[in-house]
Amino acid sequence: MKSFSLVPSSEGPRREFKITWGLRAGYGPSGRIYDLEEAIRAAHRWMRERDARAEPFLSGMFTRGEVVYAGSEAEAAHDREPVAIFTGEVLPLYAADMGDEMVRLLLNELASEIGRTLEQEEVHVAYRDRTWTLKGSTTKRPRSHSPGPPRASST
Repeated sequence: MKSFSLVPSSEGPRREFKITWGLRAGYGPSGRIYDLEEAIRAAHRWMRERDARAEPFLSGMFTRGEVVYAGSEAEAAHDREPVAIFTGEVLPLYAADMGDEMVRLLLNELASEIGRTLEQEEVHVAYRDRTWTLKGSTTKRPRSHSPGPPRASST
């Protein structure tokens, strides 16, 4: 029979996180409903890209959920929404040197990356005893100073 013992340097404070994305694009009932697999693929791509650059990343577990809320009479048929939930912990054994500010930056980067993929207006993030919401914004393309299509730049 196999026995287990405490791994040195593996004990420490809990540093749990959670990111929640809606799987329906936008706010309206007519938005495309994405599959959980699309969120998983986007997160895995983000992790692999950061790892290839020898940059830190967060790993965790995806689950599908349903947000249920009370809407107006006009929205009664749309008072629930499928969501993707990414949860995990910053484990002392693997990330003892990663500070809380870096964890927040990584959470925001991952939340934004997948938020764009799933066409979300807002993304909800939680870390330790804090929670916050990221709101998407549309960036306008810079105006060209000359008439006509923008020119290709050479590098």
